[in-house]
Amino acid sequence: MIIPLSLKNVKKGDVMKDKHLIALDLDGTLLKDDKTISPYTKEILHKVKEQGHHVMISTGRPFRSSEMYYHELGLDTPIVNFNGAFIHHPLDNAFAEIHSPMDLGVVREIIETCHTYNFHNIIAEVKDEVFIHYHDEKLLEIFSLGNPETTTGDLREFLKQAPTSLLIHAEEEDVDIIRKHLSDVHAEVIDHRKWGAPFHVIEMVKYGLNKAVGVSKVSDYLGIPANRIIAFGDEDNDIEMIDFVGVGVAMGNAIDKVKSVANEITLSNEEDGIGVFLKDYLL
Repeated sequence: MIIPLSLKNVKKGDVMKDKHLIALDLDGTLLKDDKTISPYTKEILHKVKEQGHHVMISTGRPFRSSEMYYHELGLDTPIVNFNGAFIHHPLDNAFAEIHSPMDLGVVREIIETCHTYNFHNIIAEVKDEVFIHYHDEKLLEIFSLGNPETTTGDLREFLKQAPTSLLIHAEEEDVDIIRKHLSDVHAEVIDHRKWGAPFHVIEMVKYGLNKAVGVSKVSDYLGIPANRIIAFGDEDNDIEMIDFVGVGVAMGNAIDKVKSVANEITLSNEEDGIGVFLKDYLL
């Protein structure tokens, strides 16, 4: 049985009987490369739920493109979207929705500044509404998942609401230049990350938000302490969550930064890393 470093003194019987919260990143973690959940991992997650443990999704995706996996797993927990900028319970209106958008004035400044740099496009999302700066059929297809209301046109004119998230698509060499400007000018009001290859995208949310913030809100709601949260992740936006929980598990395909803060490293998303770990640890 795998015992994480943070729980070395916990007896096996205690681990088995106490309810845990399992937080799952989607892309590169729960999802295989073809964006499906393997039958084995799905079976293990169902067994874990039958034992009384809670399973949740914590993702950078909007709800509209994670809802299908929520229902596929038969979840009944709140969900964390946009890396903590939007937290709600799809099945329980008693859970107070938490939406933390960016400041609209700051976003307009960023969009204006982008025009002094080289960039391909800018995408703003307000929960499940999509605003695309330049018309792009490929982007429209990518962001059409979940059939959102989509507006195409100059965001300086059409974006009237504070966005949940802002994405800047640029060439790889320009991404770092734009990020330096964001850090120099807007570090106190936004957080930004860079997507992994092959997409050269800067992703922004309001300052201080990350998956750990969202998972903490859900754990408080469920009454489960941090030392009984198991979280799985693979990318830069999973680091705070992996570091926050009692049992942080890096996927075998995770970047080195995630592995460096994790308690354990499991198999890759193509090798049922989640299912193998949970079977050994909880079942």
